Amino acid sequence: MRPEDVVIPEDALSESFLAATGPGGQNVNKVATAVQLRVDVFRLGLHPDAYGRLKEIAGSRMTGGGELLITARRFRTQDANRADARRRLAEMIAAAHIVQRKRKPTRPSRAAKRERVEKKRQRSAVKQTRGKVDFD
Repeated sequence: MRPEDVVIPEDALSESFLAATGPGGQNVNKVATAVQLRVDVFRLGLHPDAYGRLKEIAGSRMTGGGELLITARRFRTQDANRADARRRLAEMIAAAHIVQRKRKPTRPSRAAKRERVEKKRQRSAVKQTRGKVDFD
């Protein structure tokens, strides 16, 4: 699933605007341009497996009540920050839909085992030749 394919219902979102830090000069002190996007994850209608992966991806941005908090303050305008927050949310949801393949454990071949043991023997032989030096 691509981030462009993700459909986010508007009733699952709520936005608030905060005073941002960073670029903007005096504008930063006057205008609340940073966006805090709150997403009610239960309203997204995700599959339970995808919900678990989203929770893992979100980490500390997920609250105990099932809300996902995304703060966007990279840009100087509210619209740009709003778009950035929604894009990041879509990327997270798309990433949550990707199922990782299970790793199939492999075993070393007989030849690889033989080679490992032979190298151990050689190394052991080198170490056996070392010893205390007699000065007699």
